[in-house]
Amino acid sequence: MTGTSPSKLDQLKSMTTVVADTGDMESIRTFAPVDATTNPTLILKAAQLPAYEPLVAEAVAWGRGRGRLTSEVADRLAVNFGEELTKIVPGRVSTEVDADLSFDVEGTIEKARAIIAEYARRGVGRERILIKIAATWEGIRAARVLQEEGIDCNMTLVFSLAQAVACADAGAFLISPFVGRILDWHVKATGASFTPETDPGVASVRQIYEYYKAHGVATIVMGASFRNAGEIEALAGCDRLTIAPQLLDELARASGPLPRRLTPNIPADRAPARLSLDEKTFRLLLNEDAMASEKLAEGIRQFSRDLRALRDLVSQRLRASAESAFADL
Repeated sequence: MTGTSPSKLDQLKSMTTVVADTGDMESIRTFAPVDATTNPTLILKAAQLPAYEPLVAEAVAWGRGRGRLTSEVADRLAVNFGEELTKIVPGRVSTEVDADLSFDVEGTIEKARAIIAEYARRGVGRERILIKIAATWEGIRAARVLQEEGIDCNMTLVFSLAQAVACADAGAFLISPFVGRILDWHVKATGASFTPETDPGVASVRQIYEYYKAHGVATIVMGASFRNAGEIEALAGCDRLTIAPQLLDELARASGPLPRRLTPNIPADRAPARLSLDEKTFRLLLNEDAMASEKLAEGIRQFSRDLRALRDLVSQRLRASAESAFADL
């Protein structure tokens, strides 16, 4: 940055709510986003850093002292991180429901209620939390119930307009279209290279944004999973963007004008026609979209794998704690 001109990050913040895509508290303090979002992958990484050992130790001690299951200790660890994040950001913190519940309506509802209840016990109101749920048909059905109960949901792993429309119809508070993963699929499938303007992930978010604004949909669009700063700049003006620390740093160091690319005043004739989706139509449209169906399945597998790894880490810590206590006898 030169002189007194604002950085691109500062310019972005003037038109888009910036969200930190990390569990690293220090990065969040540095870049001062409004919201923060986590997932099993980010919690797993953060839990192995010395700075967050107290959060891990507390969860392990709680679980061992009460004879709780490993999965319950992992849940507590996620809320430990979320609670700390609410002390740093002024807005919302997203906490994810287990990926292995992605096709379980009742299981998702039960876990979401439990997460909200645990935050409430700590004095963190539901207005500070978003429950993060994979945008499967089952996840969307669960979100409808939760939204009716006043529990706001962040629908993640969104790769298609059909998913976005179904989430909006369910009254979801927010959706997270995954820009970079869409790009990854097209690069692998075609071997082509893309500019920010031709990036298929950027195009997908723009299409969803225009559909929502043209048809008066209140659900928030939060672009996610960026591969480069160019994608972010191409979506300047989107409702929210959740950005990893290294890209936040790049934007903070960059100067020059950052024009607004998305505006909410979209004529209906510029947007996709209004869709009406029942379960059969949703599943058919998702199945017809090879990229969306493949990336949704892959994303659930990845989050499930990292959730298992997090639980393995917790299990190891529980065993070590028990062995240490036995040795002290």
